[in-house]
Amino acid sequence: METGRSSNSADDKAPQAVRVSALVKHYGSMLALDHFDLDVRRGEILGLLGPNGSGKTTAINCMLALLTFESGDVRIFDRPMTPVAYGLKRRIGVVPQEVAVFNELTVRENIDYFCSLYVPKRSDRTPMVNDAMAFVDLNDYAQYRPGKLSGGLLRRLNIACGIAHRPDLLFFDEPTVAVDPQSRNAILEGIERLNREGATVIYTSHYMEEVEQICDRIMIMDHGRQLALGTADELKHLINAGETITVETLDCDDQTIAAVTAMPTVIRATYDGTSLEIRCRQGQRNLMDVLDVLTRHHVHIGHLTSRPPTLNDVFLELTGKALRD
Repeated sequence: METGRSSNSADDKAPQAVRVSALVKHYGSMLALDHFDLDVRRGEILGLLGPNGSGKTTAINCMLALLTFESGDVRIFDRPMTPVAYGLKRRIGVVPQEVAVFNELTVRENIDYFCSLYVPKRSDRTPMVNDAMAFVDLNDYAQYRPGKLSGGLLRRLNIACGIAHRPDLLFFDEPTVAVDPQSRNAILEGIERLNREGATVIYTSHYMEEVEQICDRIMIMDHGRQLALGTADELKHLINAGETITVETLDCDDQTIAAVTAMPTVIRATYDGTSLEIRCRQGQRNLMDVLDVLTRHHVHIGHLTSRPPTLNDVFLELTGKALRD
């Protein structure tokens, strides 16, 4: 696990798909990237998380050489990334958050057009377009125009346009926003399949469960810099978080809340009049100790649950914000 700057562990010597070093980027007087570092290993899915305004989009646009920056370095597949590095750009695919297709073209024509930006010969493109359509299961909609497609099908078309040229490095920016659960599952399974077939993936999402499901490592950033980088389990251990205990009760007074809060392993306790939520540090007897305190204060418990720490707990602890803020 790494926090702040990347560590020099053996894993860091693994072949890199992306290496970003000490990027600094301003918008006027606002510092958007503050010596930002990121290493992405070849063949992994890396989740990039940050609250709105954290610098994610700026970082991605700098990696893609769509933005200039004051200092630092971006290397893709061990080569410097520049606005005219067309050989590198042909190896990259981008699936933006906003659906970016042409309404006057059919599904097949859209995929073929975006593929043609990288593969000029139609004879070379045709099997690629066919594969991309089959990959996202759009064969039955080949002659439809985007205006006739549902939100989930539009997202699939967006993905097909980004992957048709068979890139080695893929950026997915919120690919499952506003889609139904079935389409979301299909999209996530498709991303995992692309990764198994050799693609390196950088994935951003506001859905923690997606990130935890498909990402090998996760980077949390805020204020233009890296806060932490590691697997989901490593990040959970980073903040020494234990379970969150929720007690449904109608008779929890200020003295009880104070007693619970004073417990050595309790991070904080909040009560809304019907539910007492207690966030704990790691400990062997958290639940039993909480029950002992509540029993001594004669609290009647309607229902009690205990859940392990989540990635959202980590994010909230490190940034002070919920991911969707």
